Amino acid sequence: MRLHDLKPAEGSRTAPKRLGRGSGSGLGKTSGKGHKGAKARSGGGKGPGFEGGQMPLIRRVPKSGFTNIFKKVYAIVNVGSLEIFENGTVVDVDALKEAGLIKKTYDGIKILAKGDLTRKLTVKADKFSAAAKEKIEASGGKAEVN
Repeated sequence: MRLHDLKPAEGSRTAPKRLGRGSGSGLGKTSGKGHKGAKARSGGGKGPGFEGGQMPLIRRVPKSGFTNIFKKVYAIVNVGSLEIFENGTVVDVDALKEAGLIKKTYDGIKILAKGDLTRKLTVKADKFSAAAKEKIEASGGKAEVN
């Protein structure tokens, strides 16, 4: 068998319906949609969630809660994971991305206190937990708010 001998399996490929190409084609005039009605119109038919006129489930079920559109989401970094940096390093957004500790910054970066830190680092972030700030300063470093 050669490359030019390759063919799809019999019956696996069907020709597309050629709609509206005259009455001799069998799919002319109304193009297989019949006469009038919702399904004959463009964009016609029932939408998702339609239940034959019965009150749809989404409207029958009680709603609760709300979504705060002003909520801030922070990329979280724990103090213990800053141990990978060398002494005297300035740890900022770029350094954290390069090290693979964060992928996106979202609305800013927040440093939390999980883990221990023995290195002297200057950490620049948008927020620090009180305990995280304490740990960074206890190891001889600085916690700077952007």
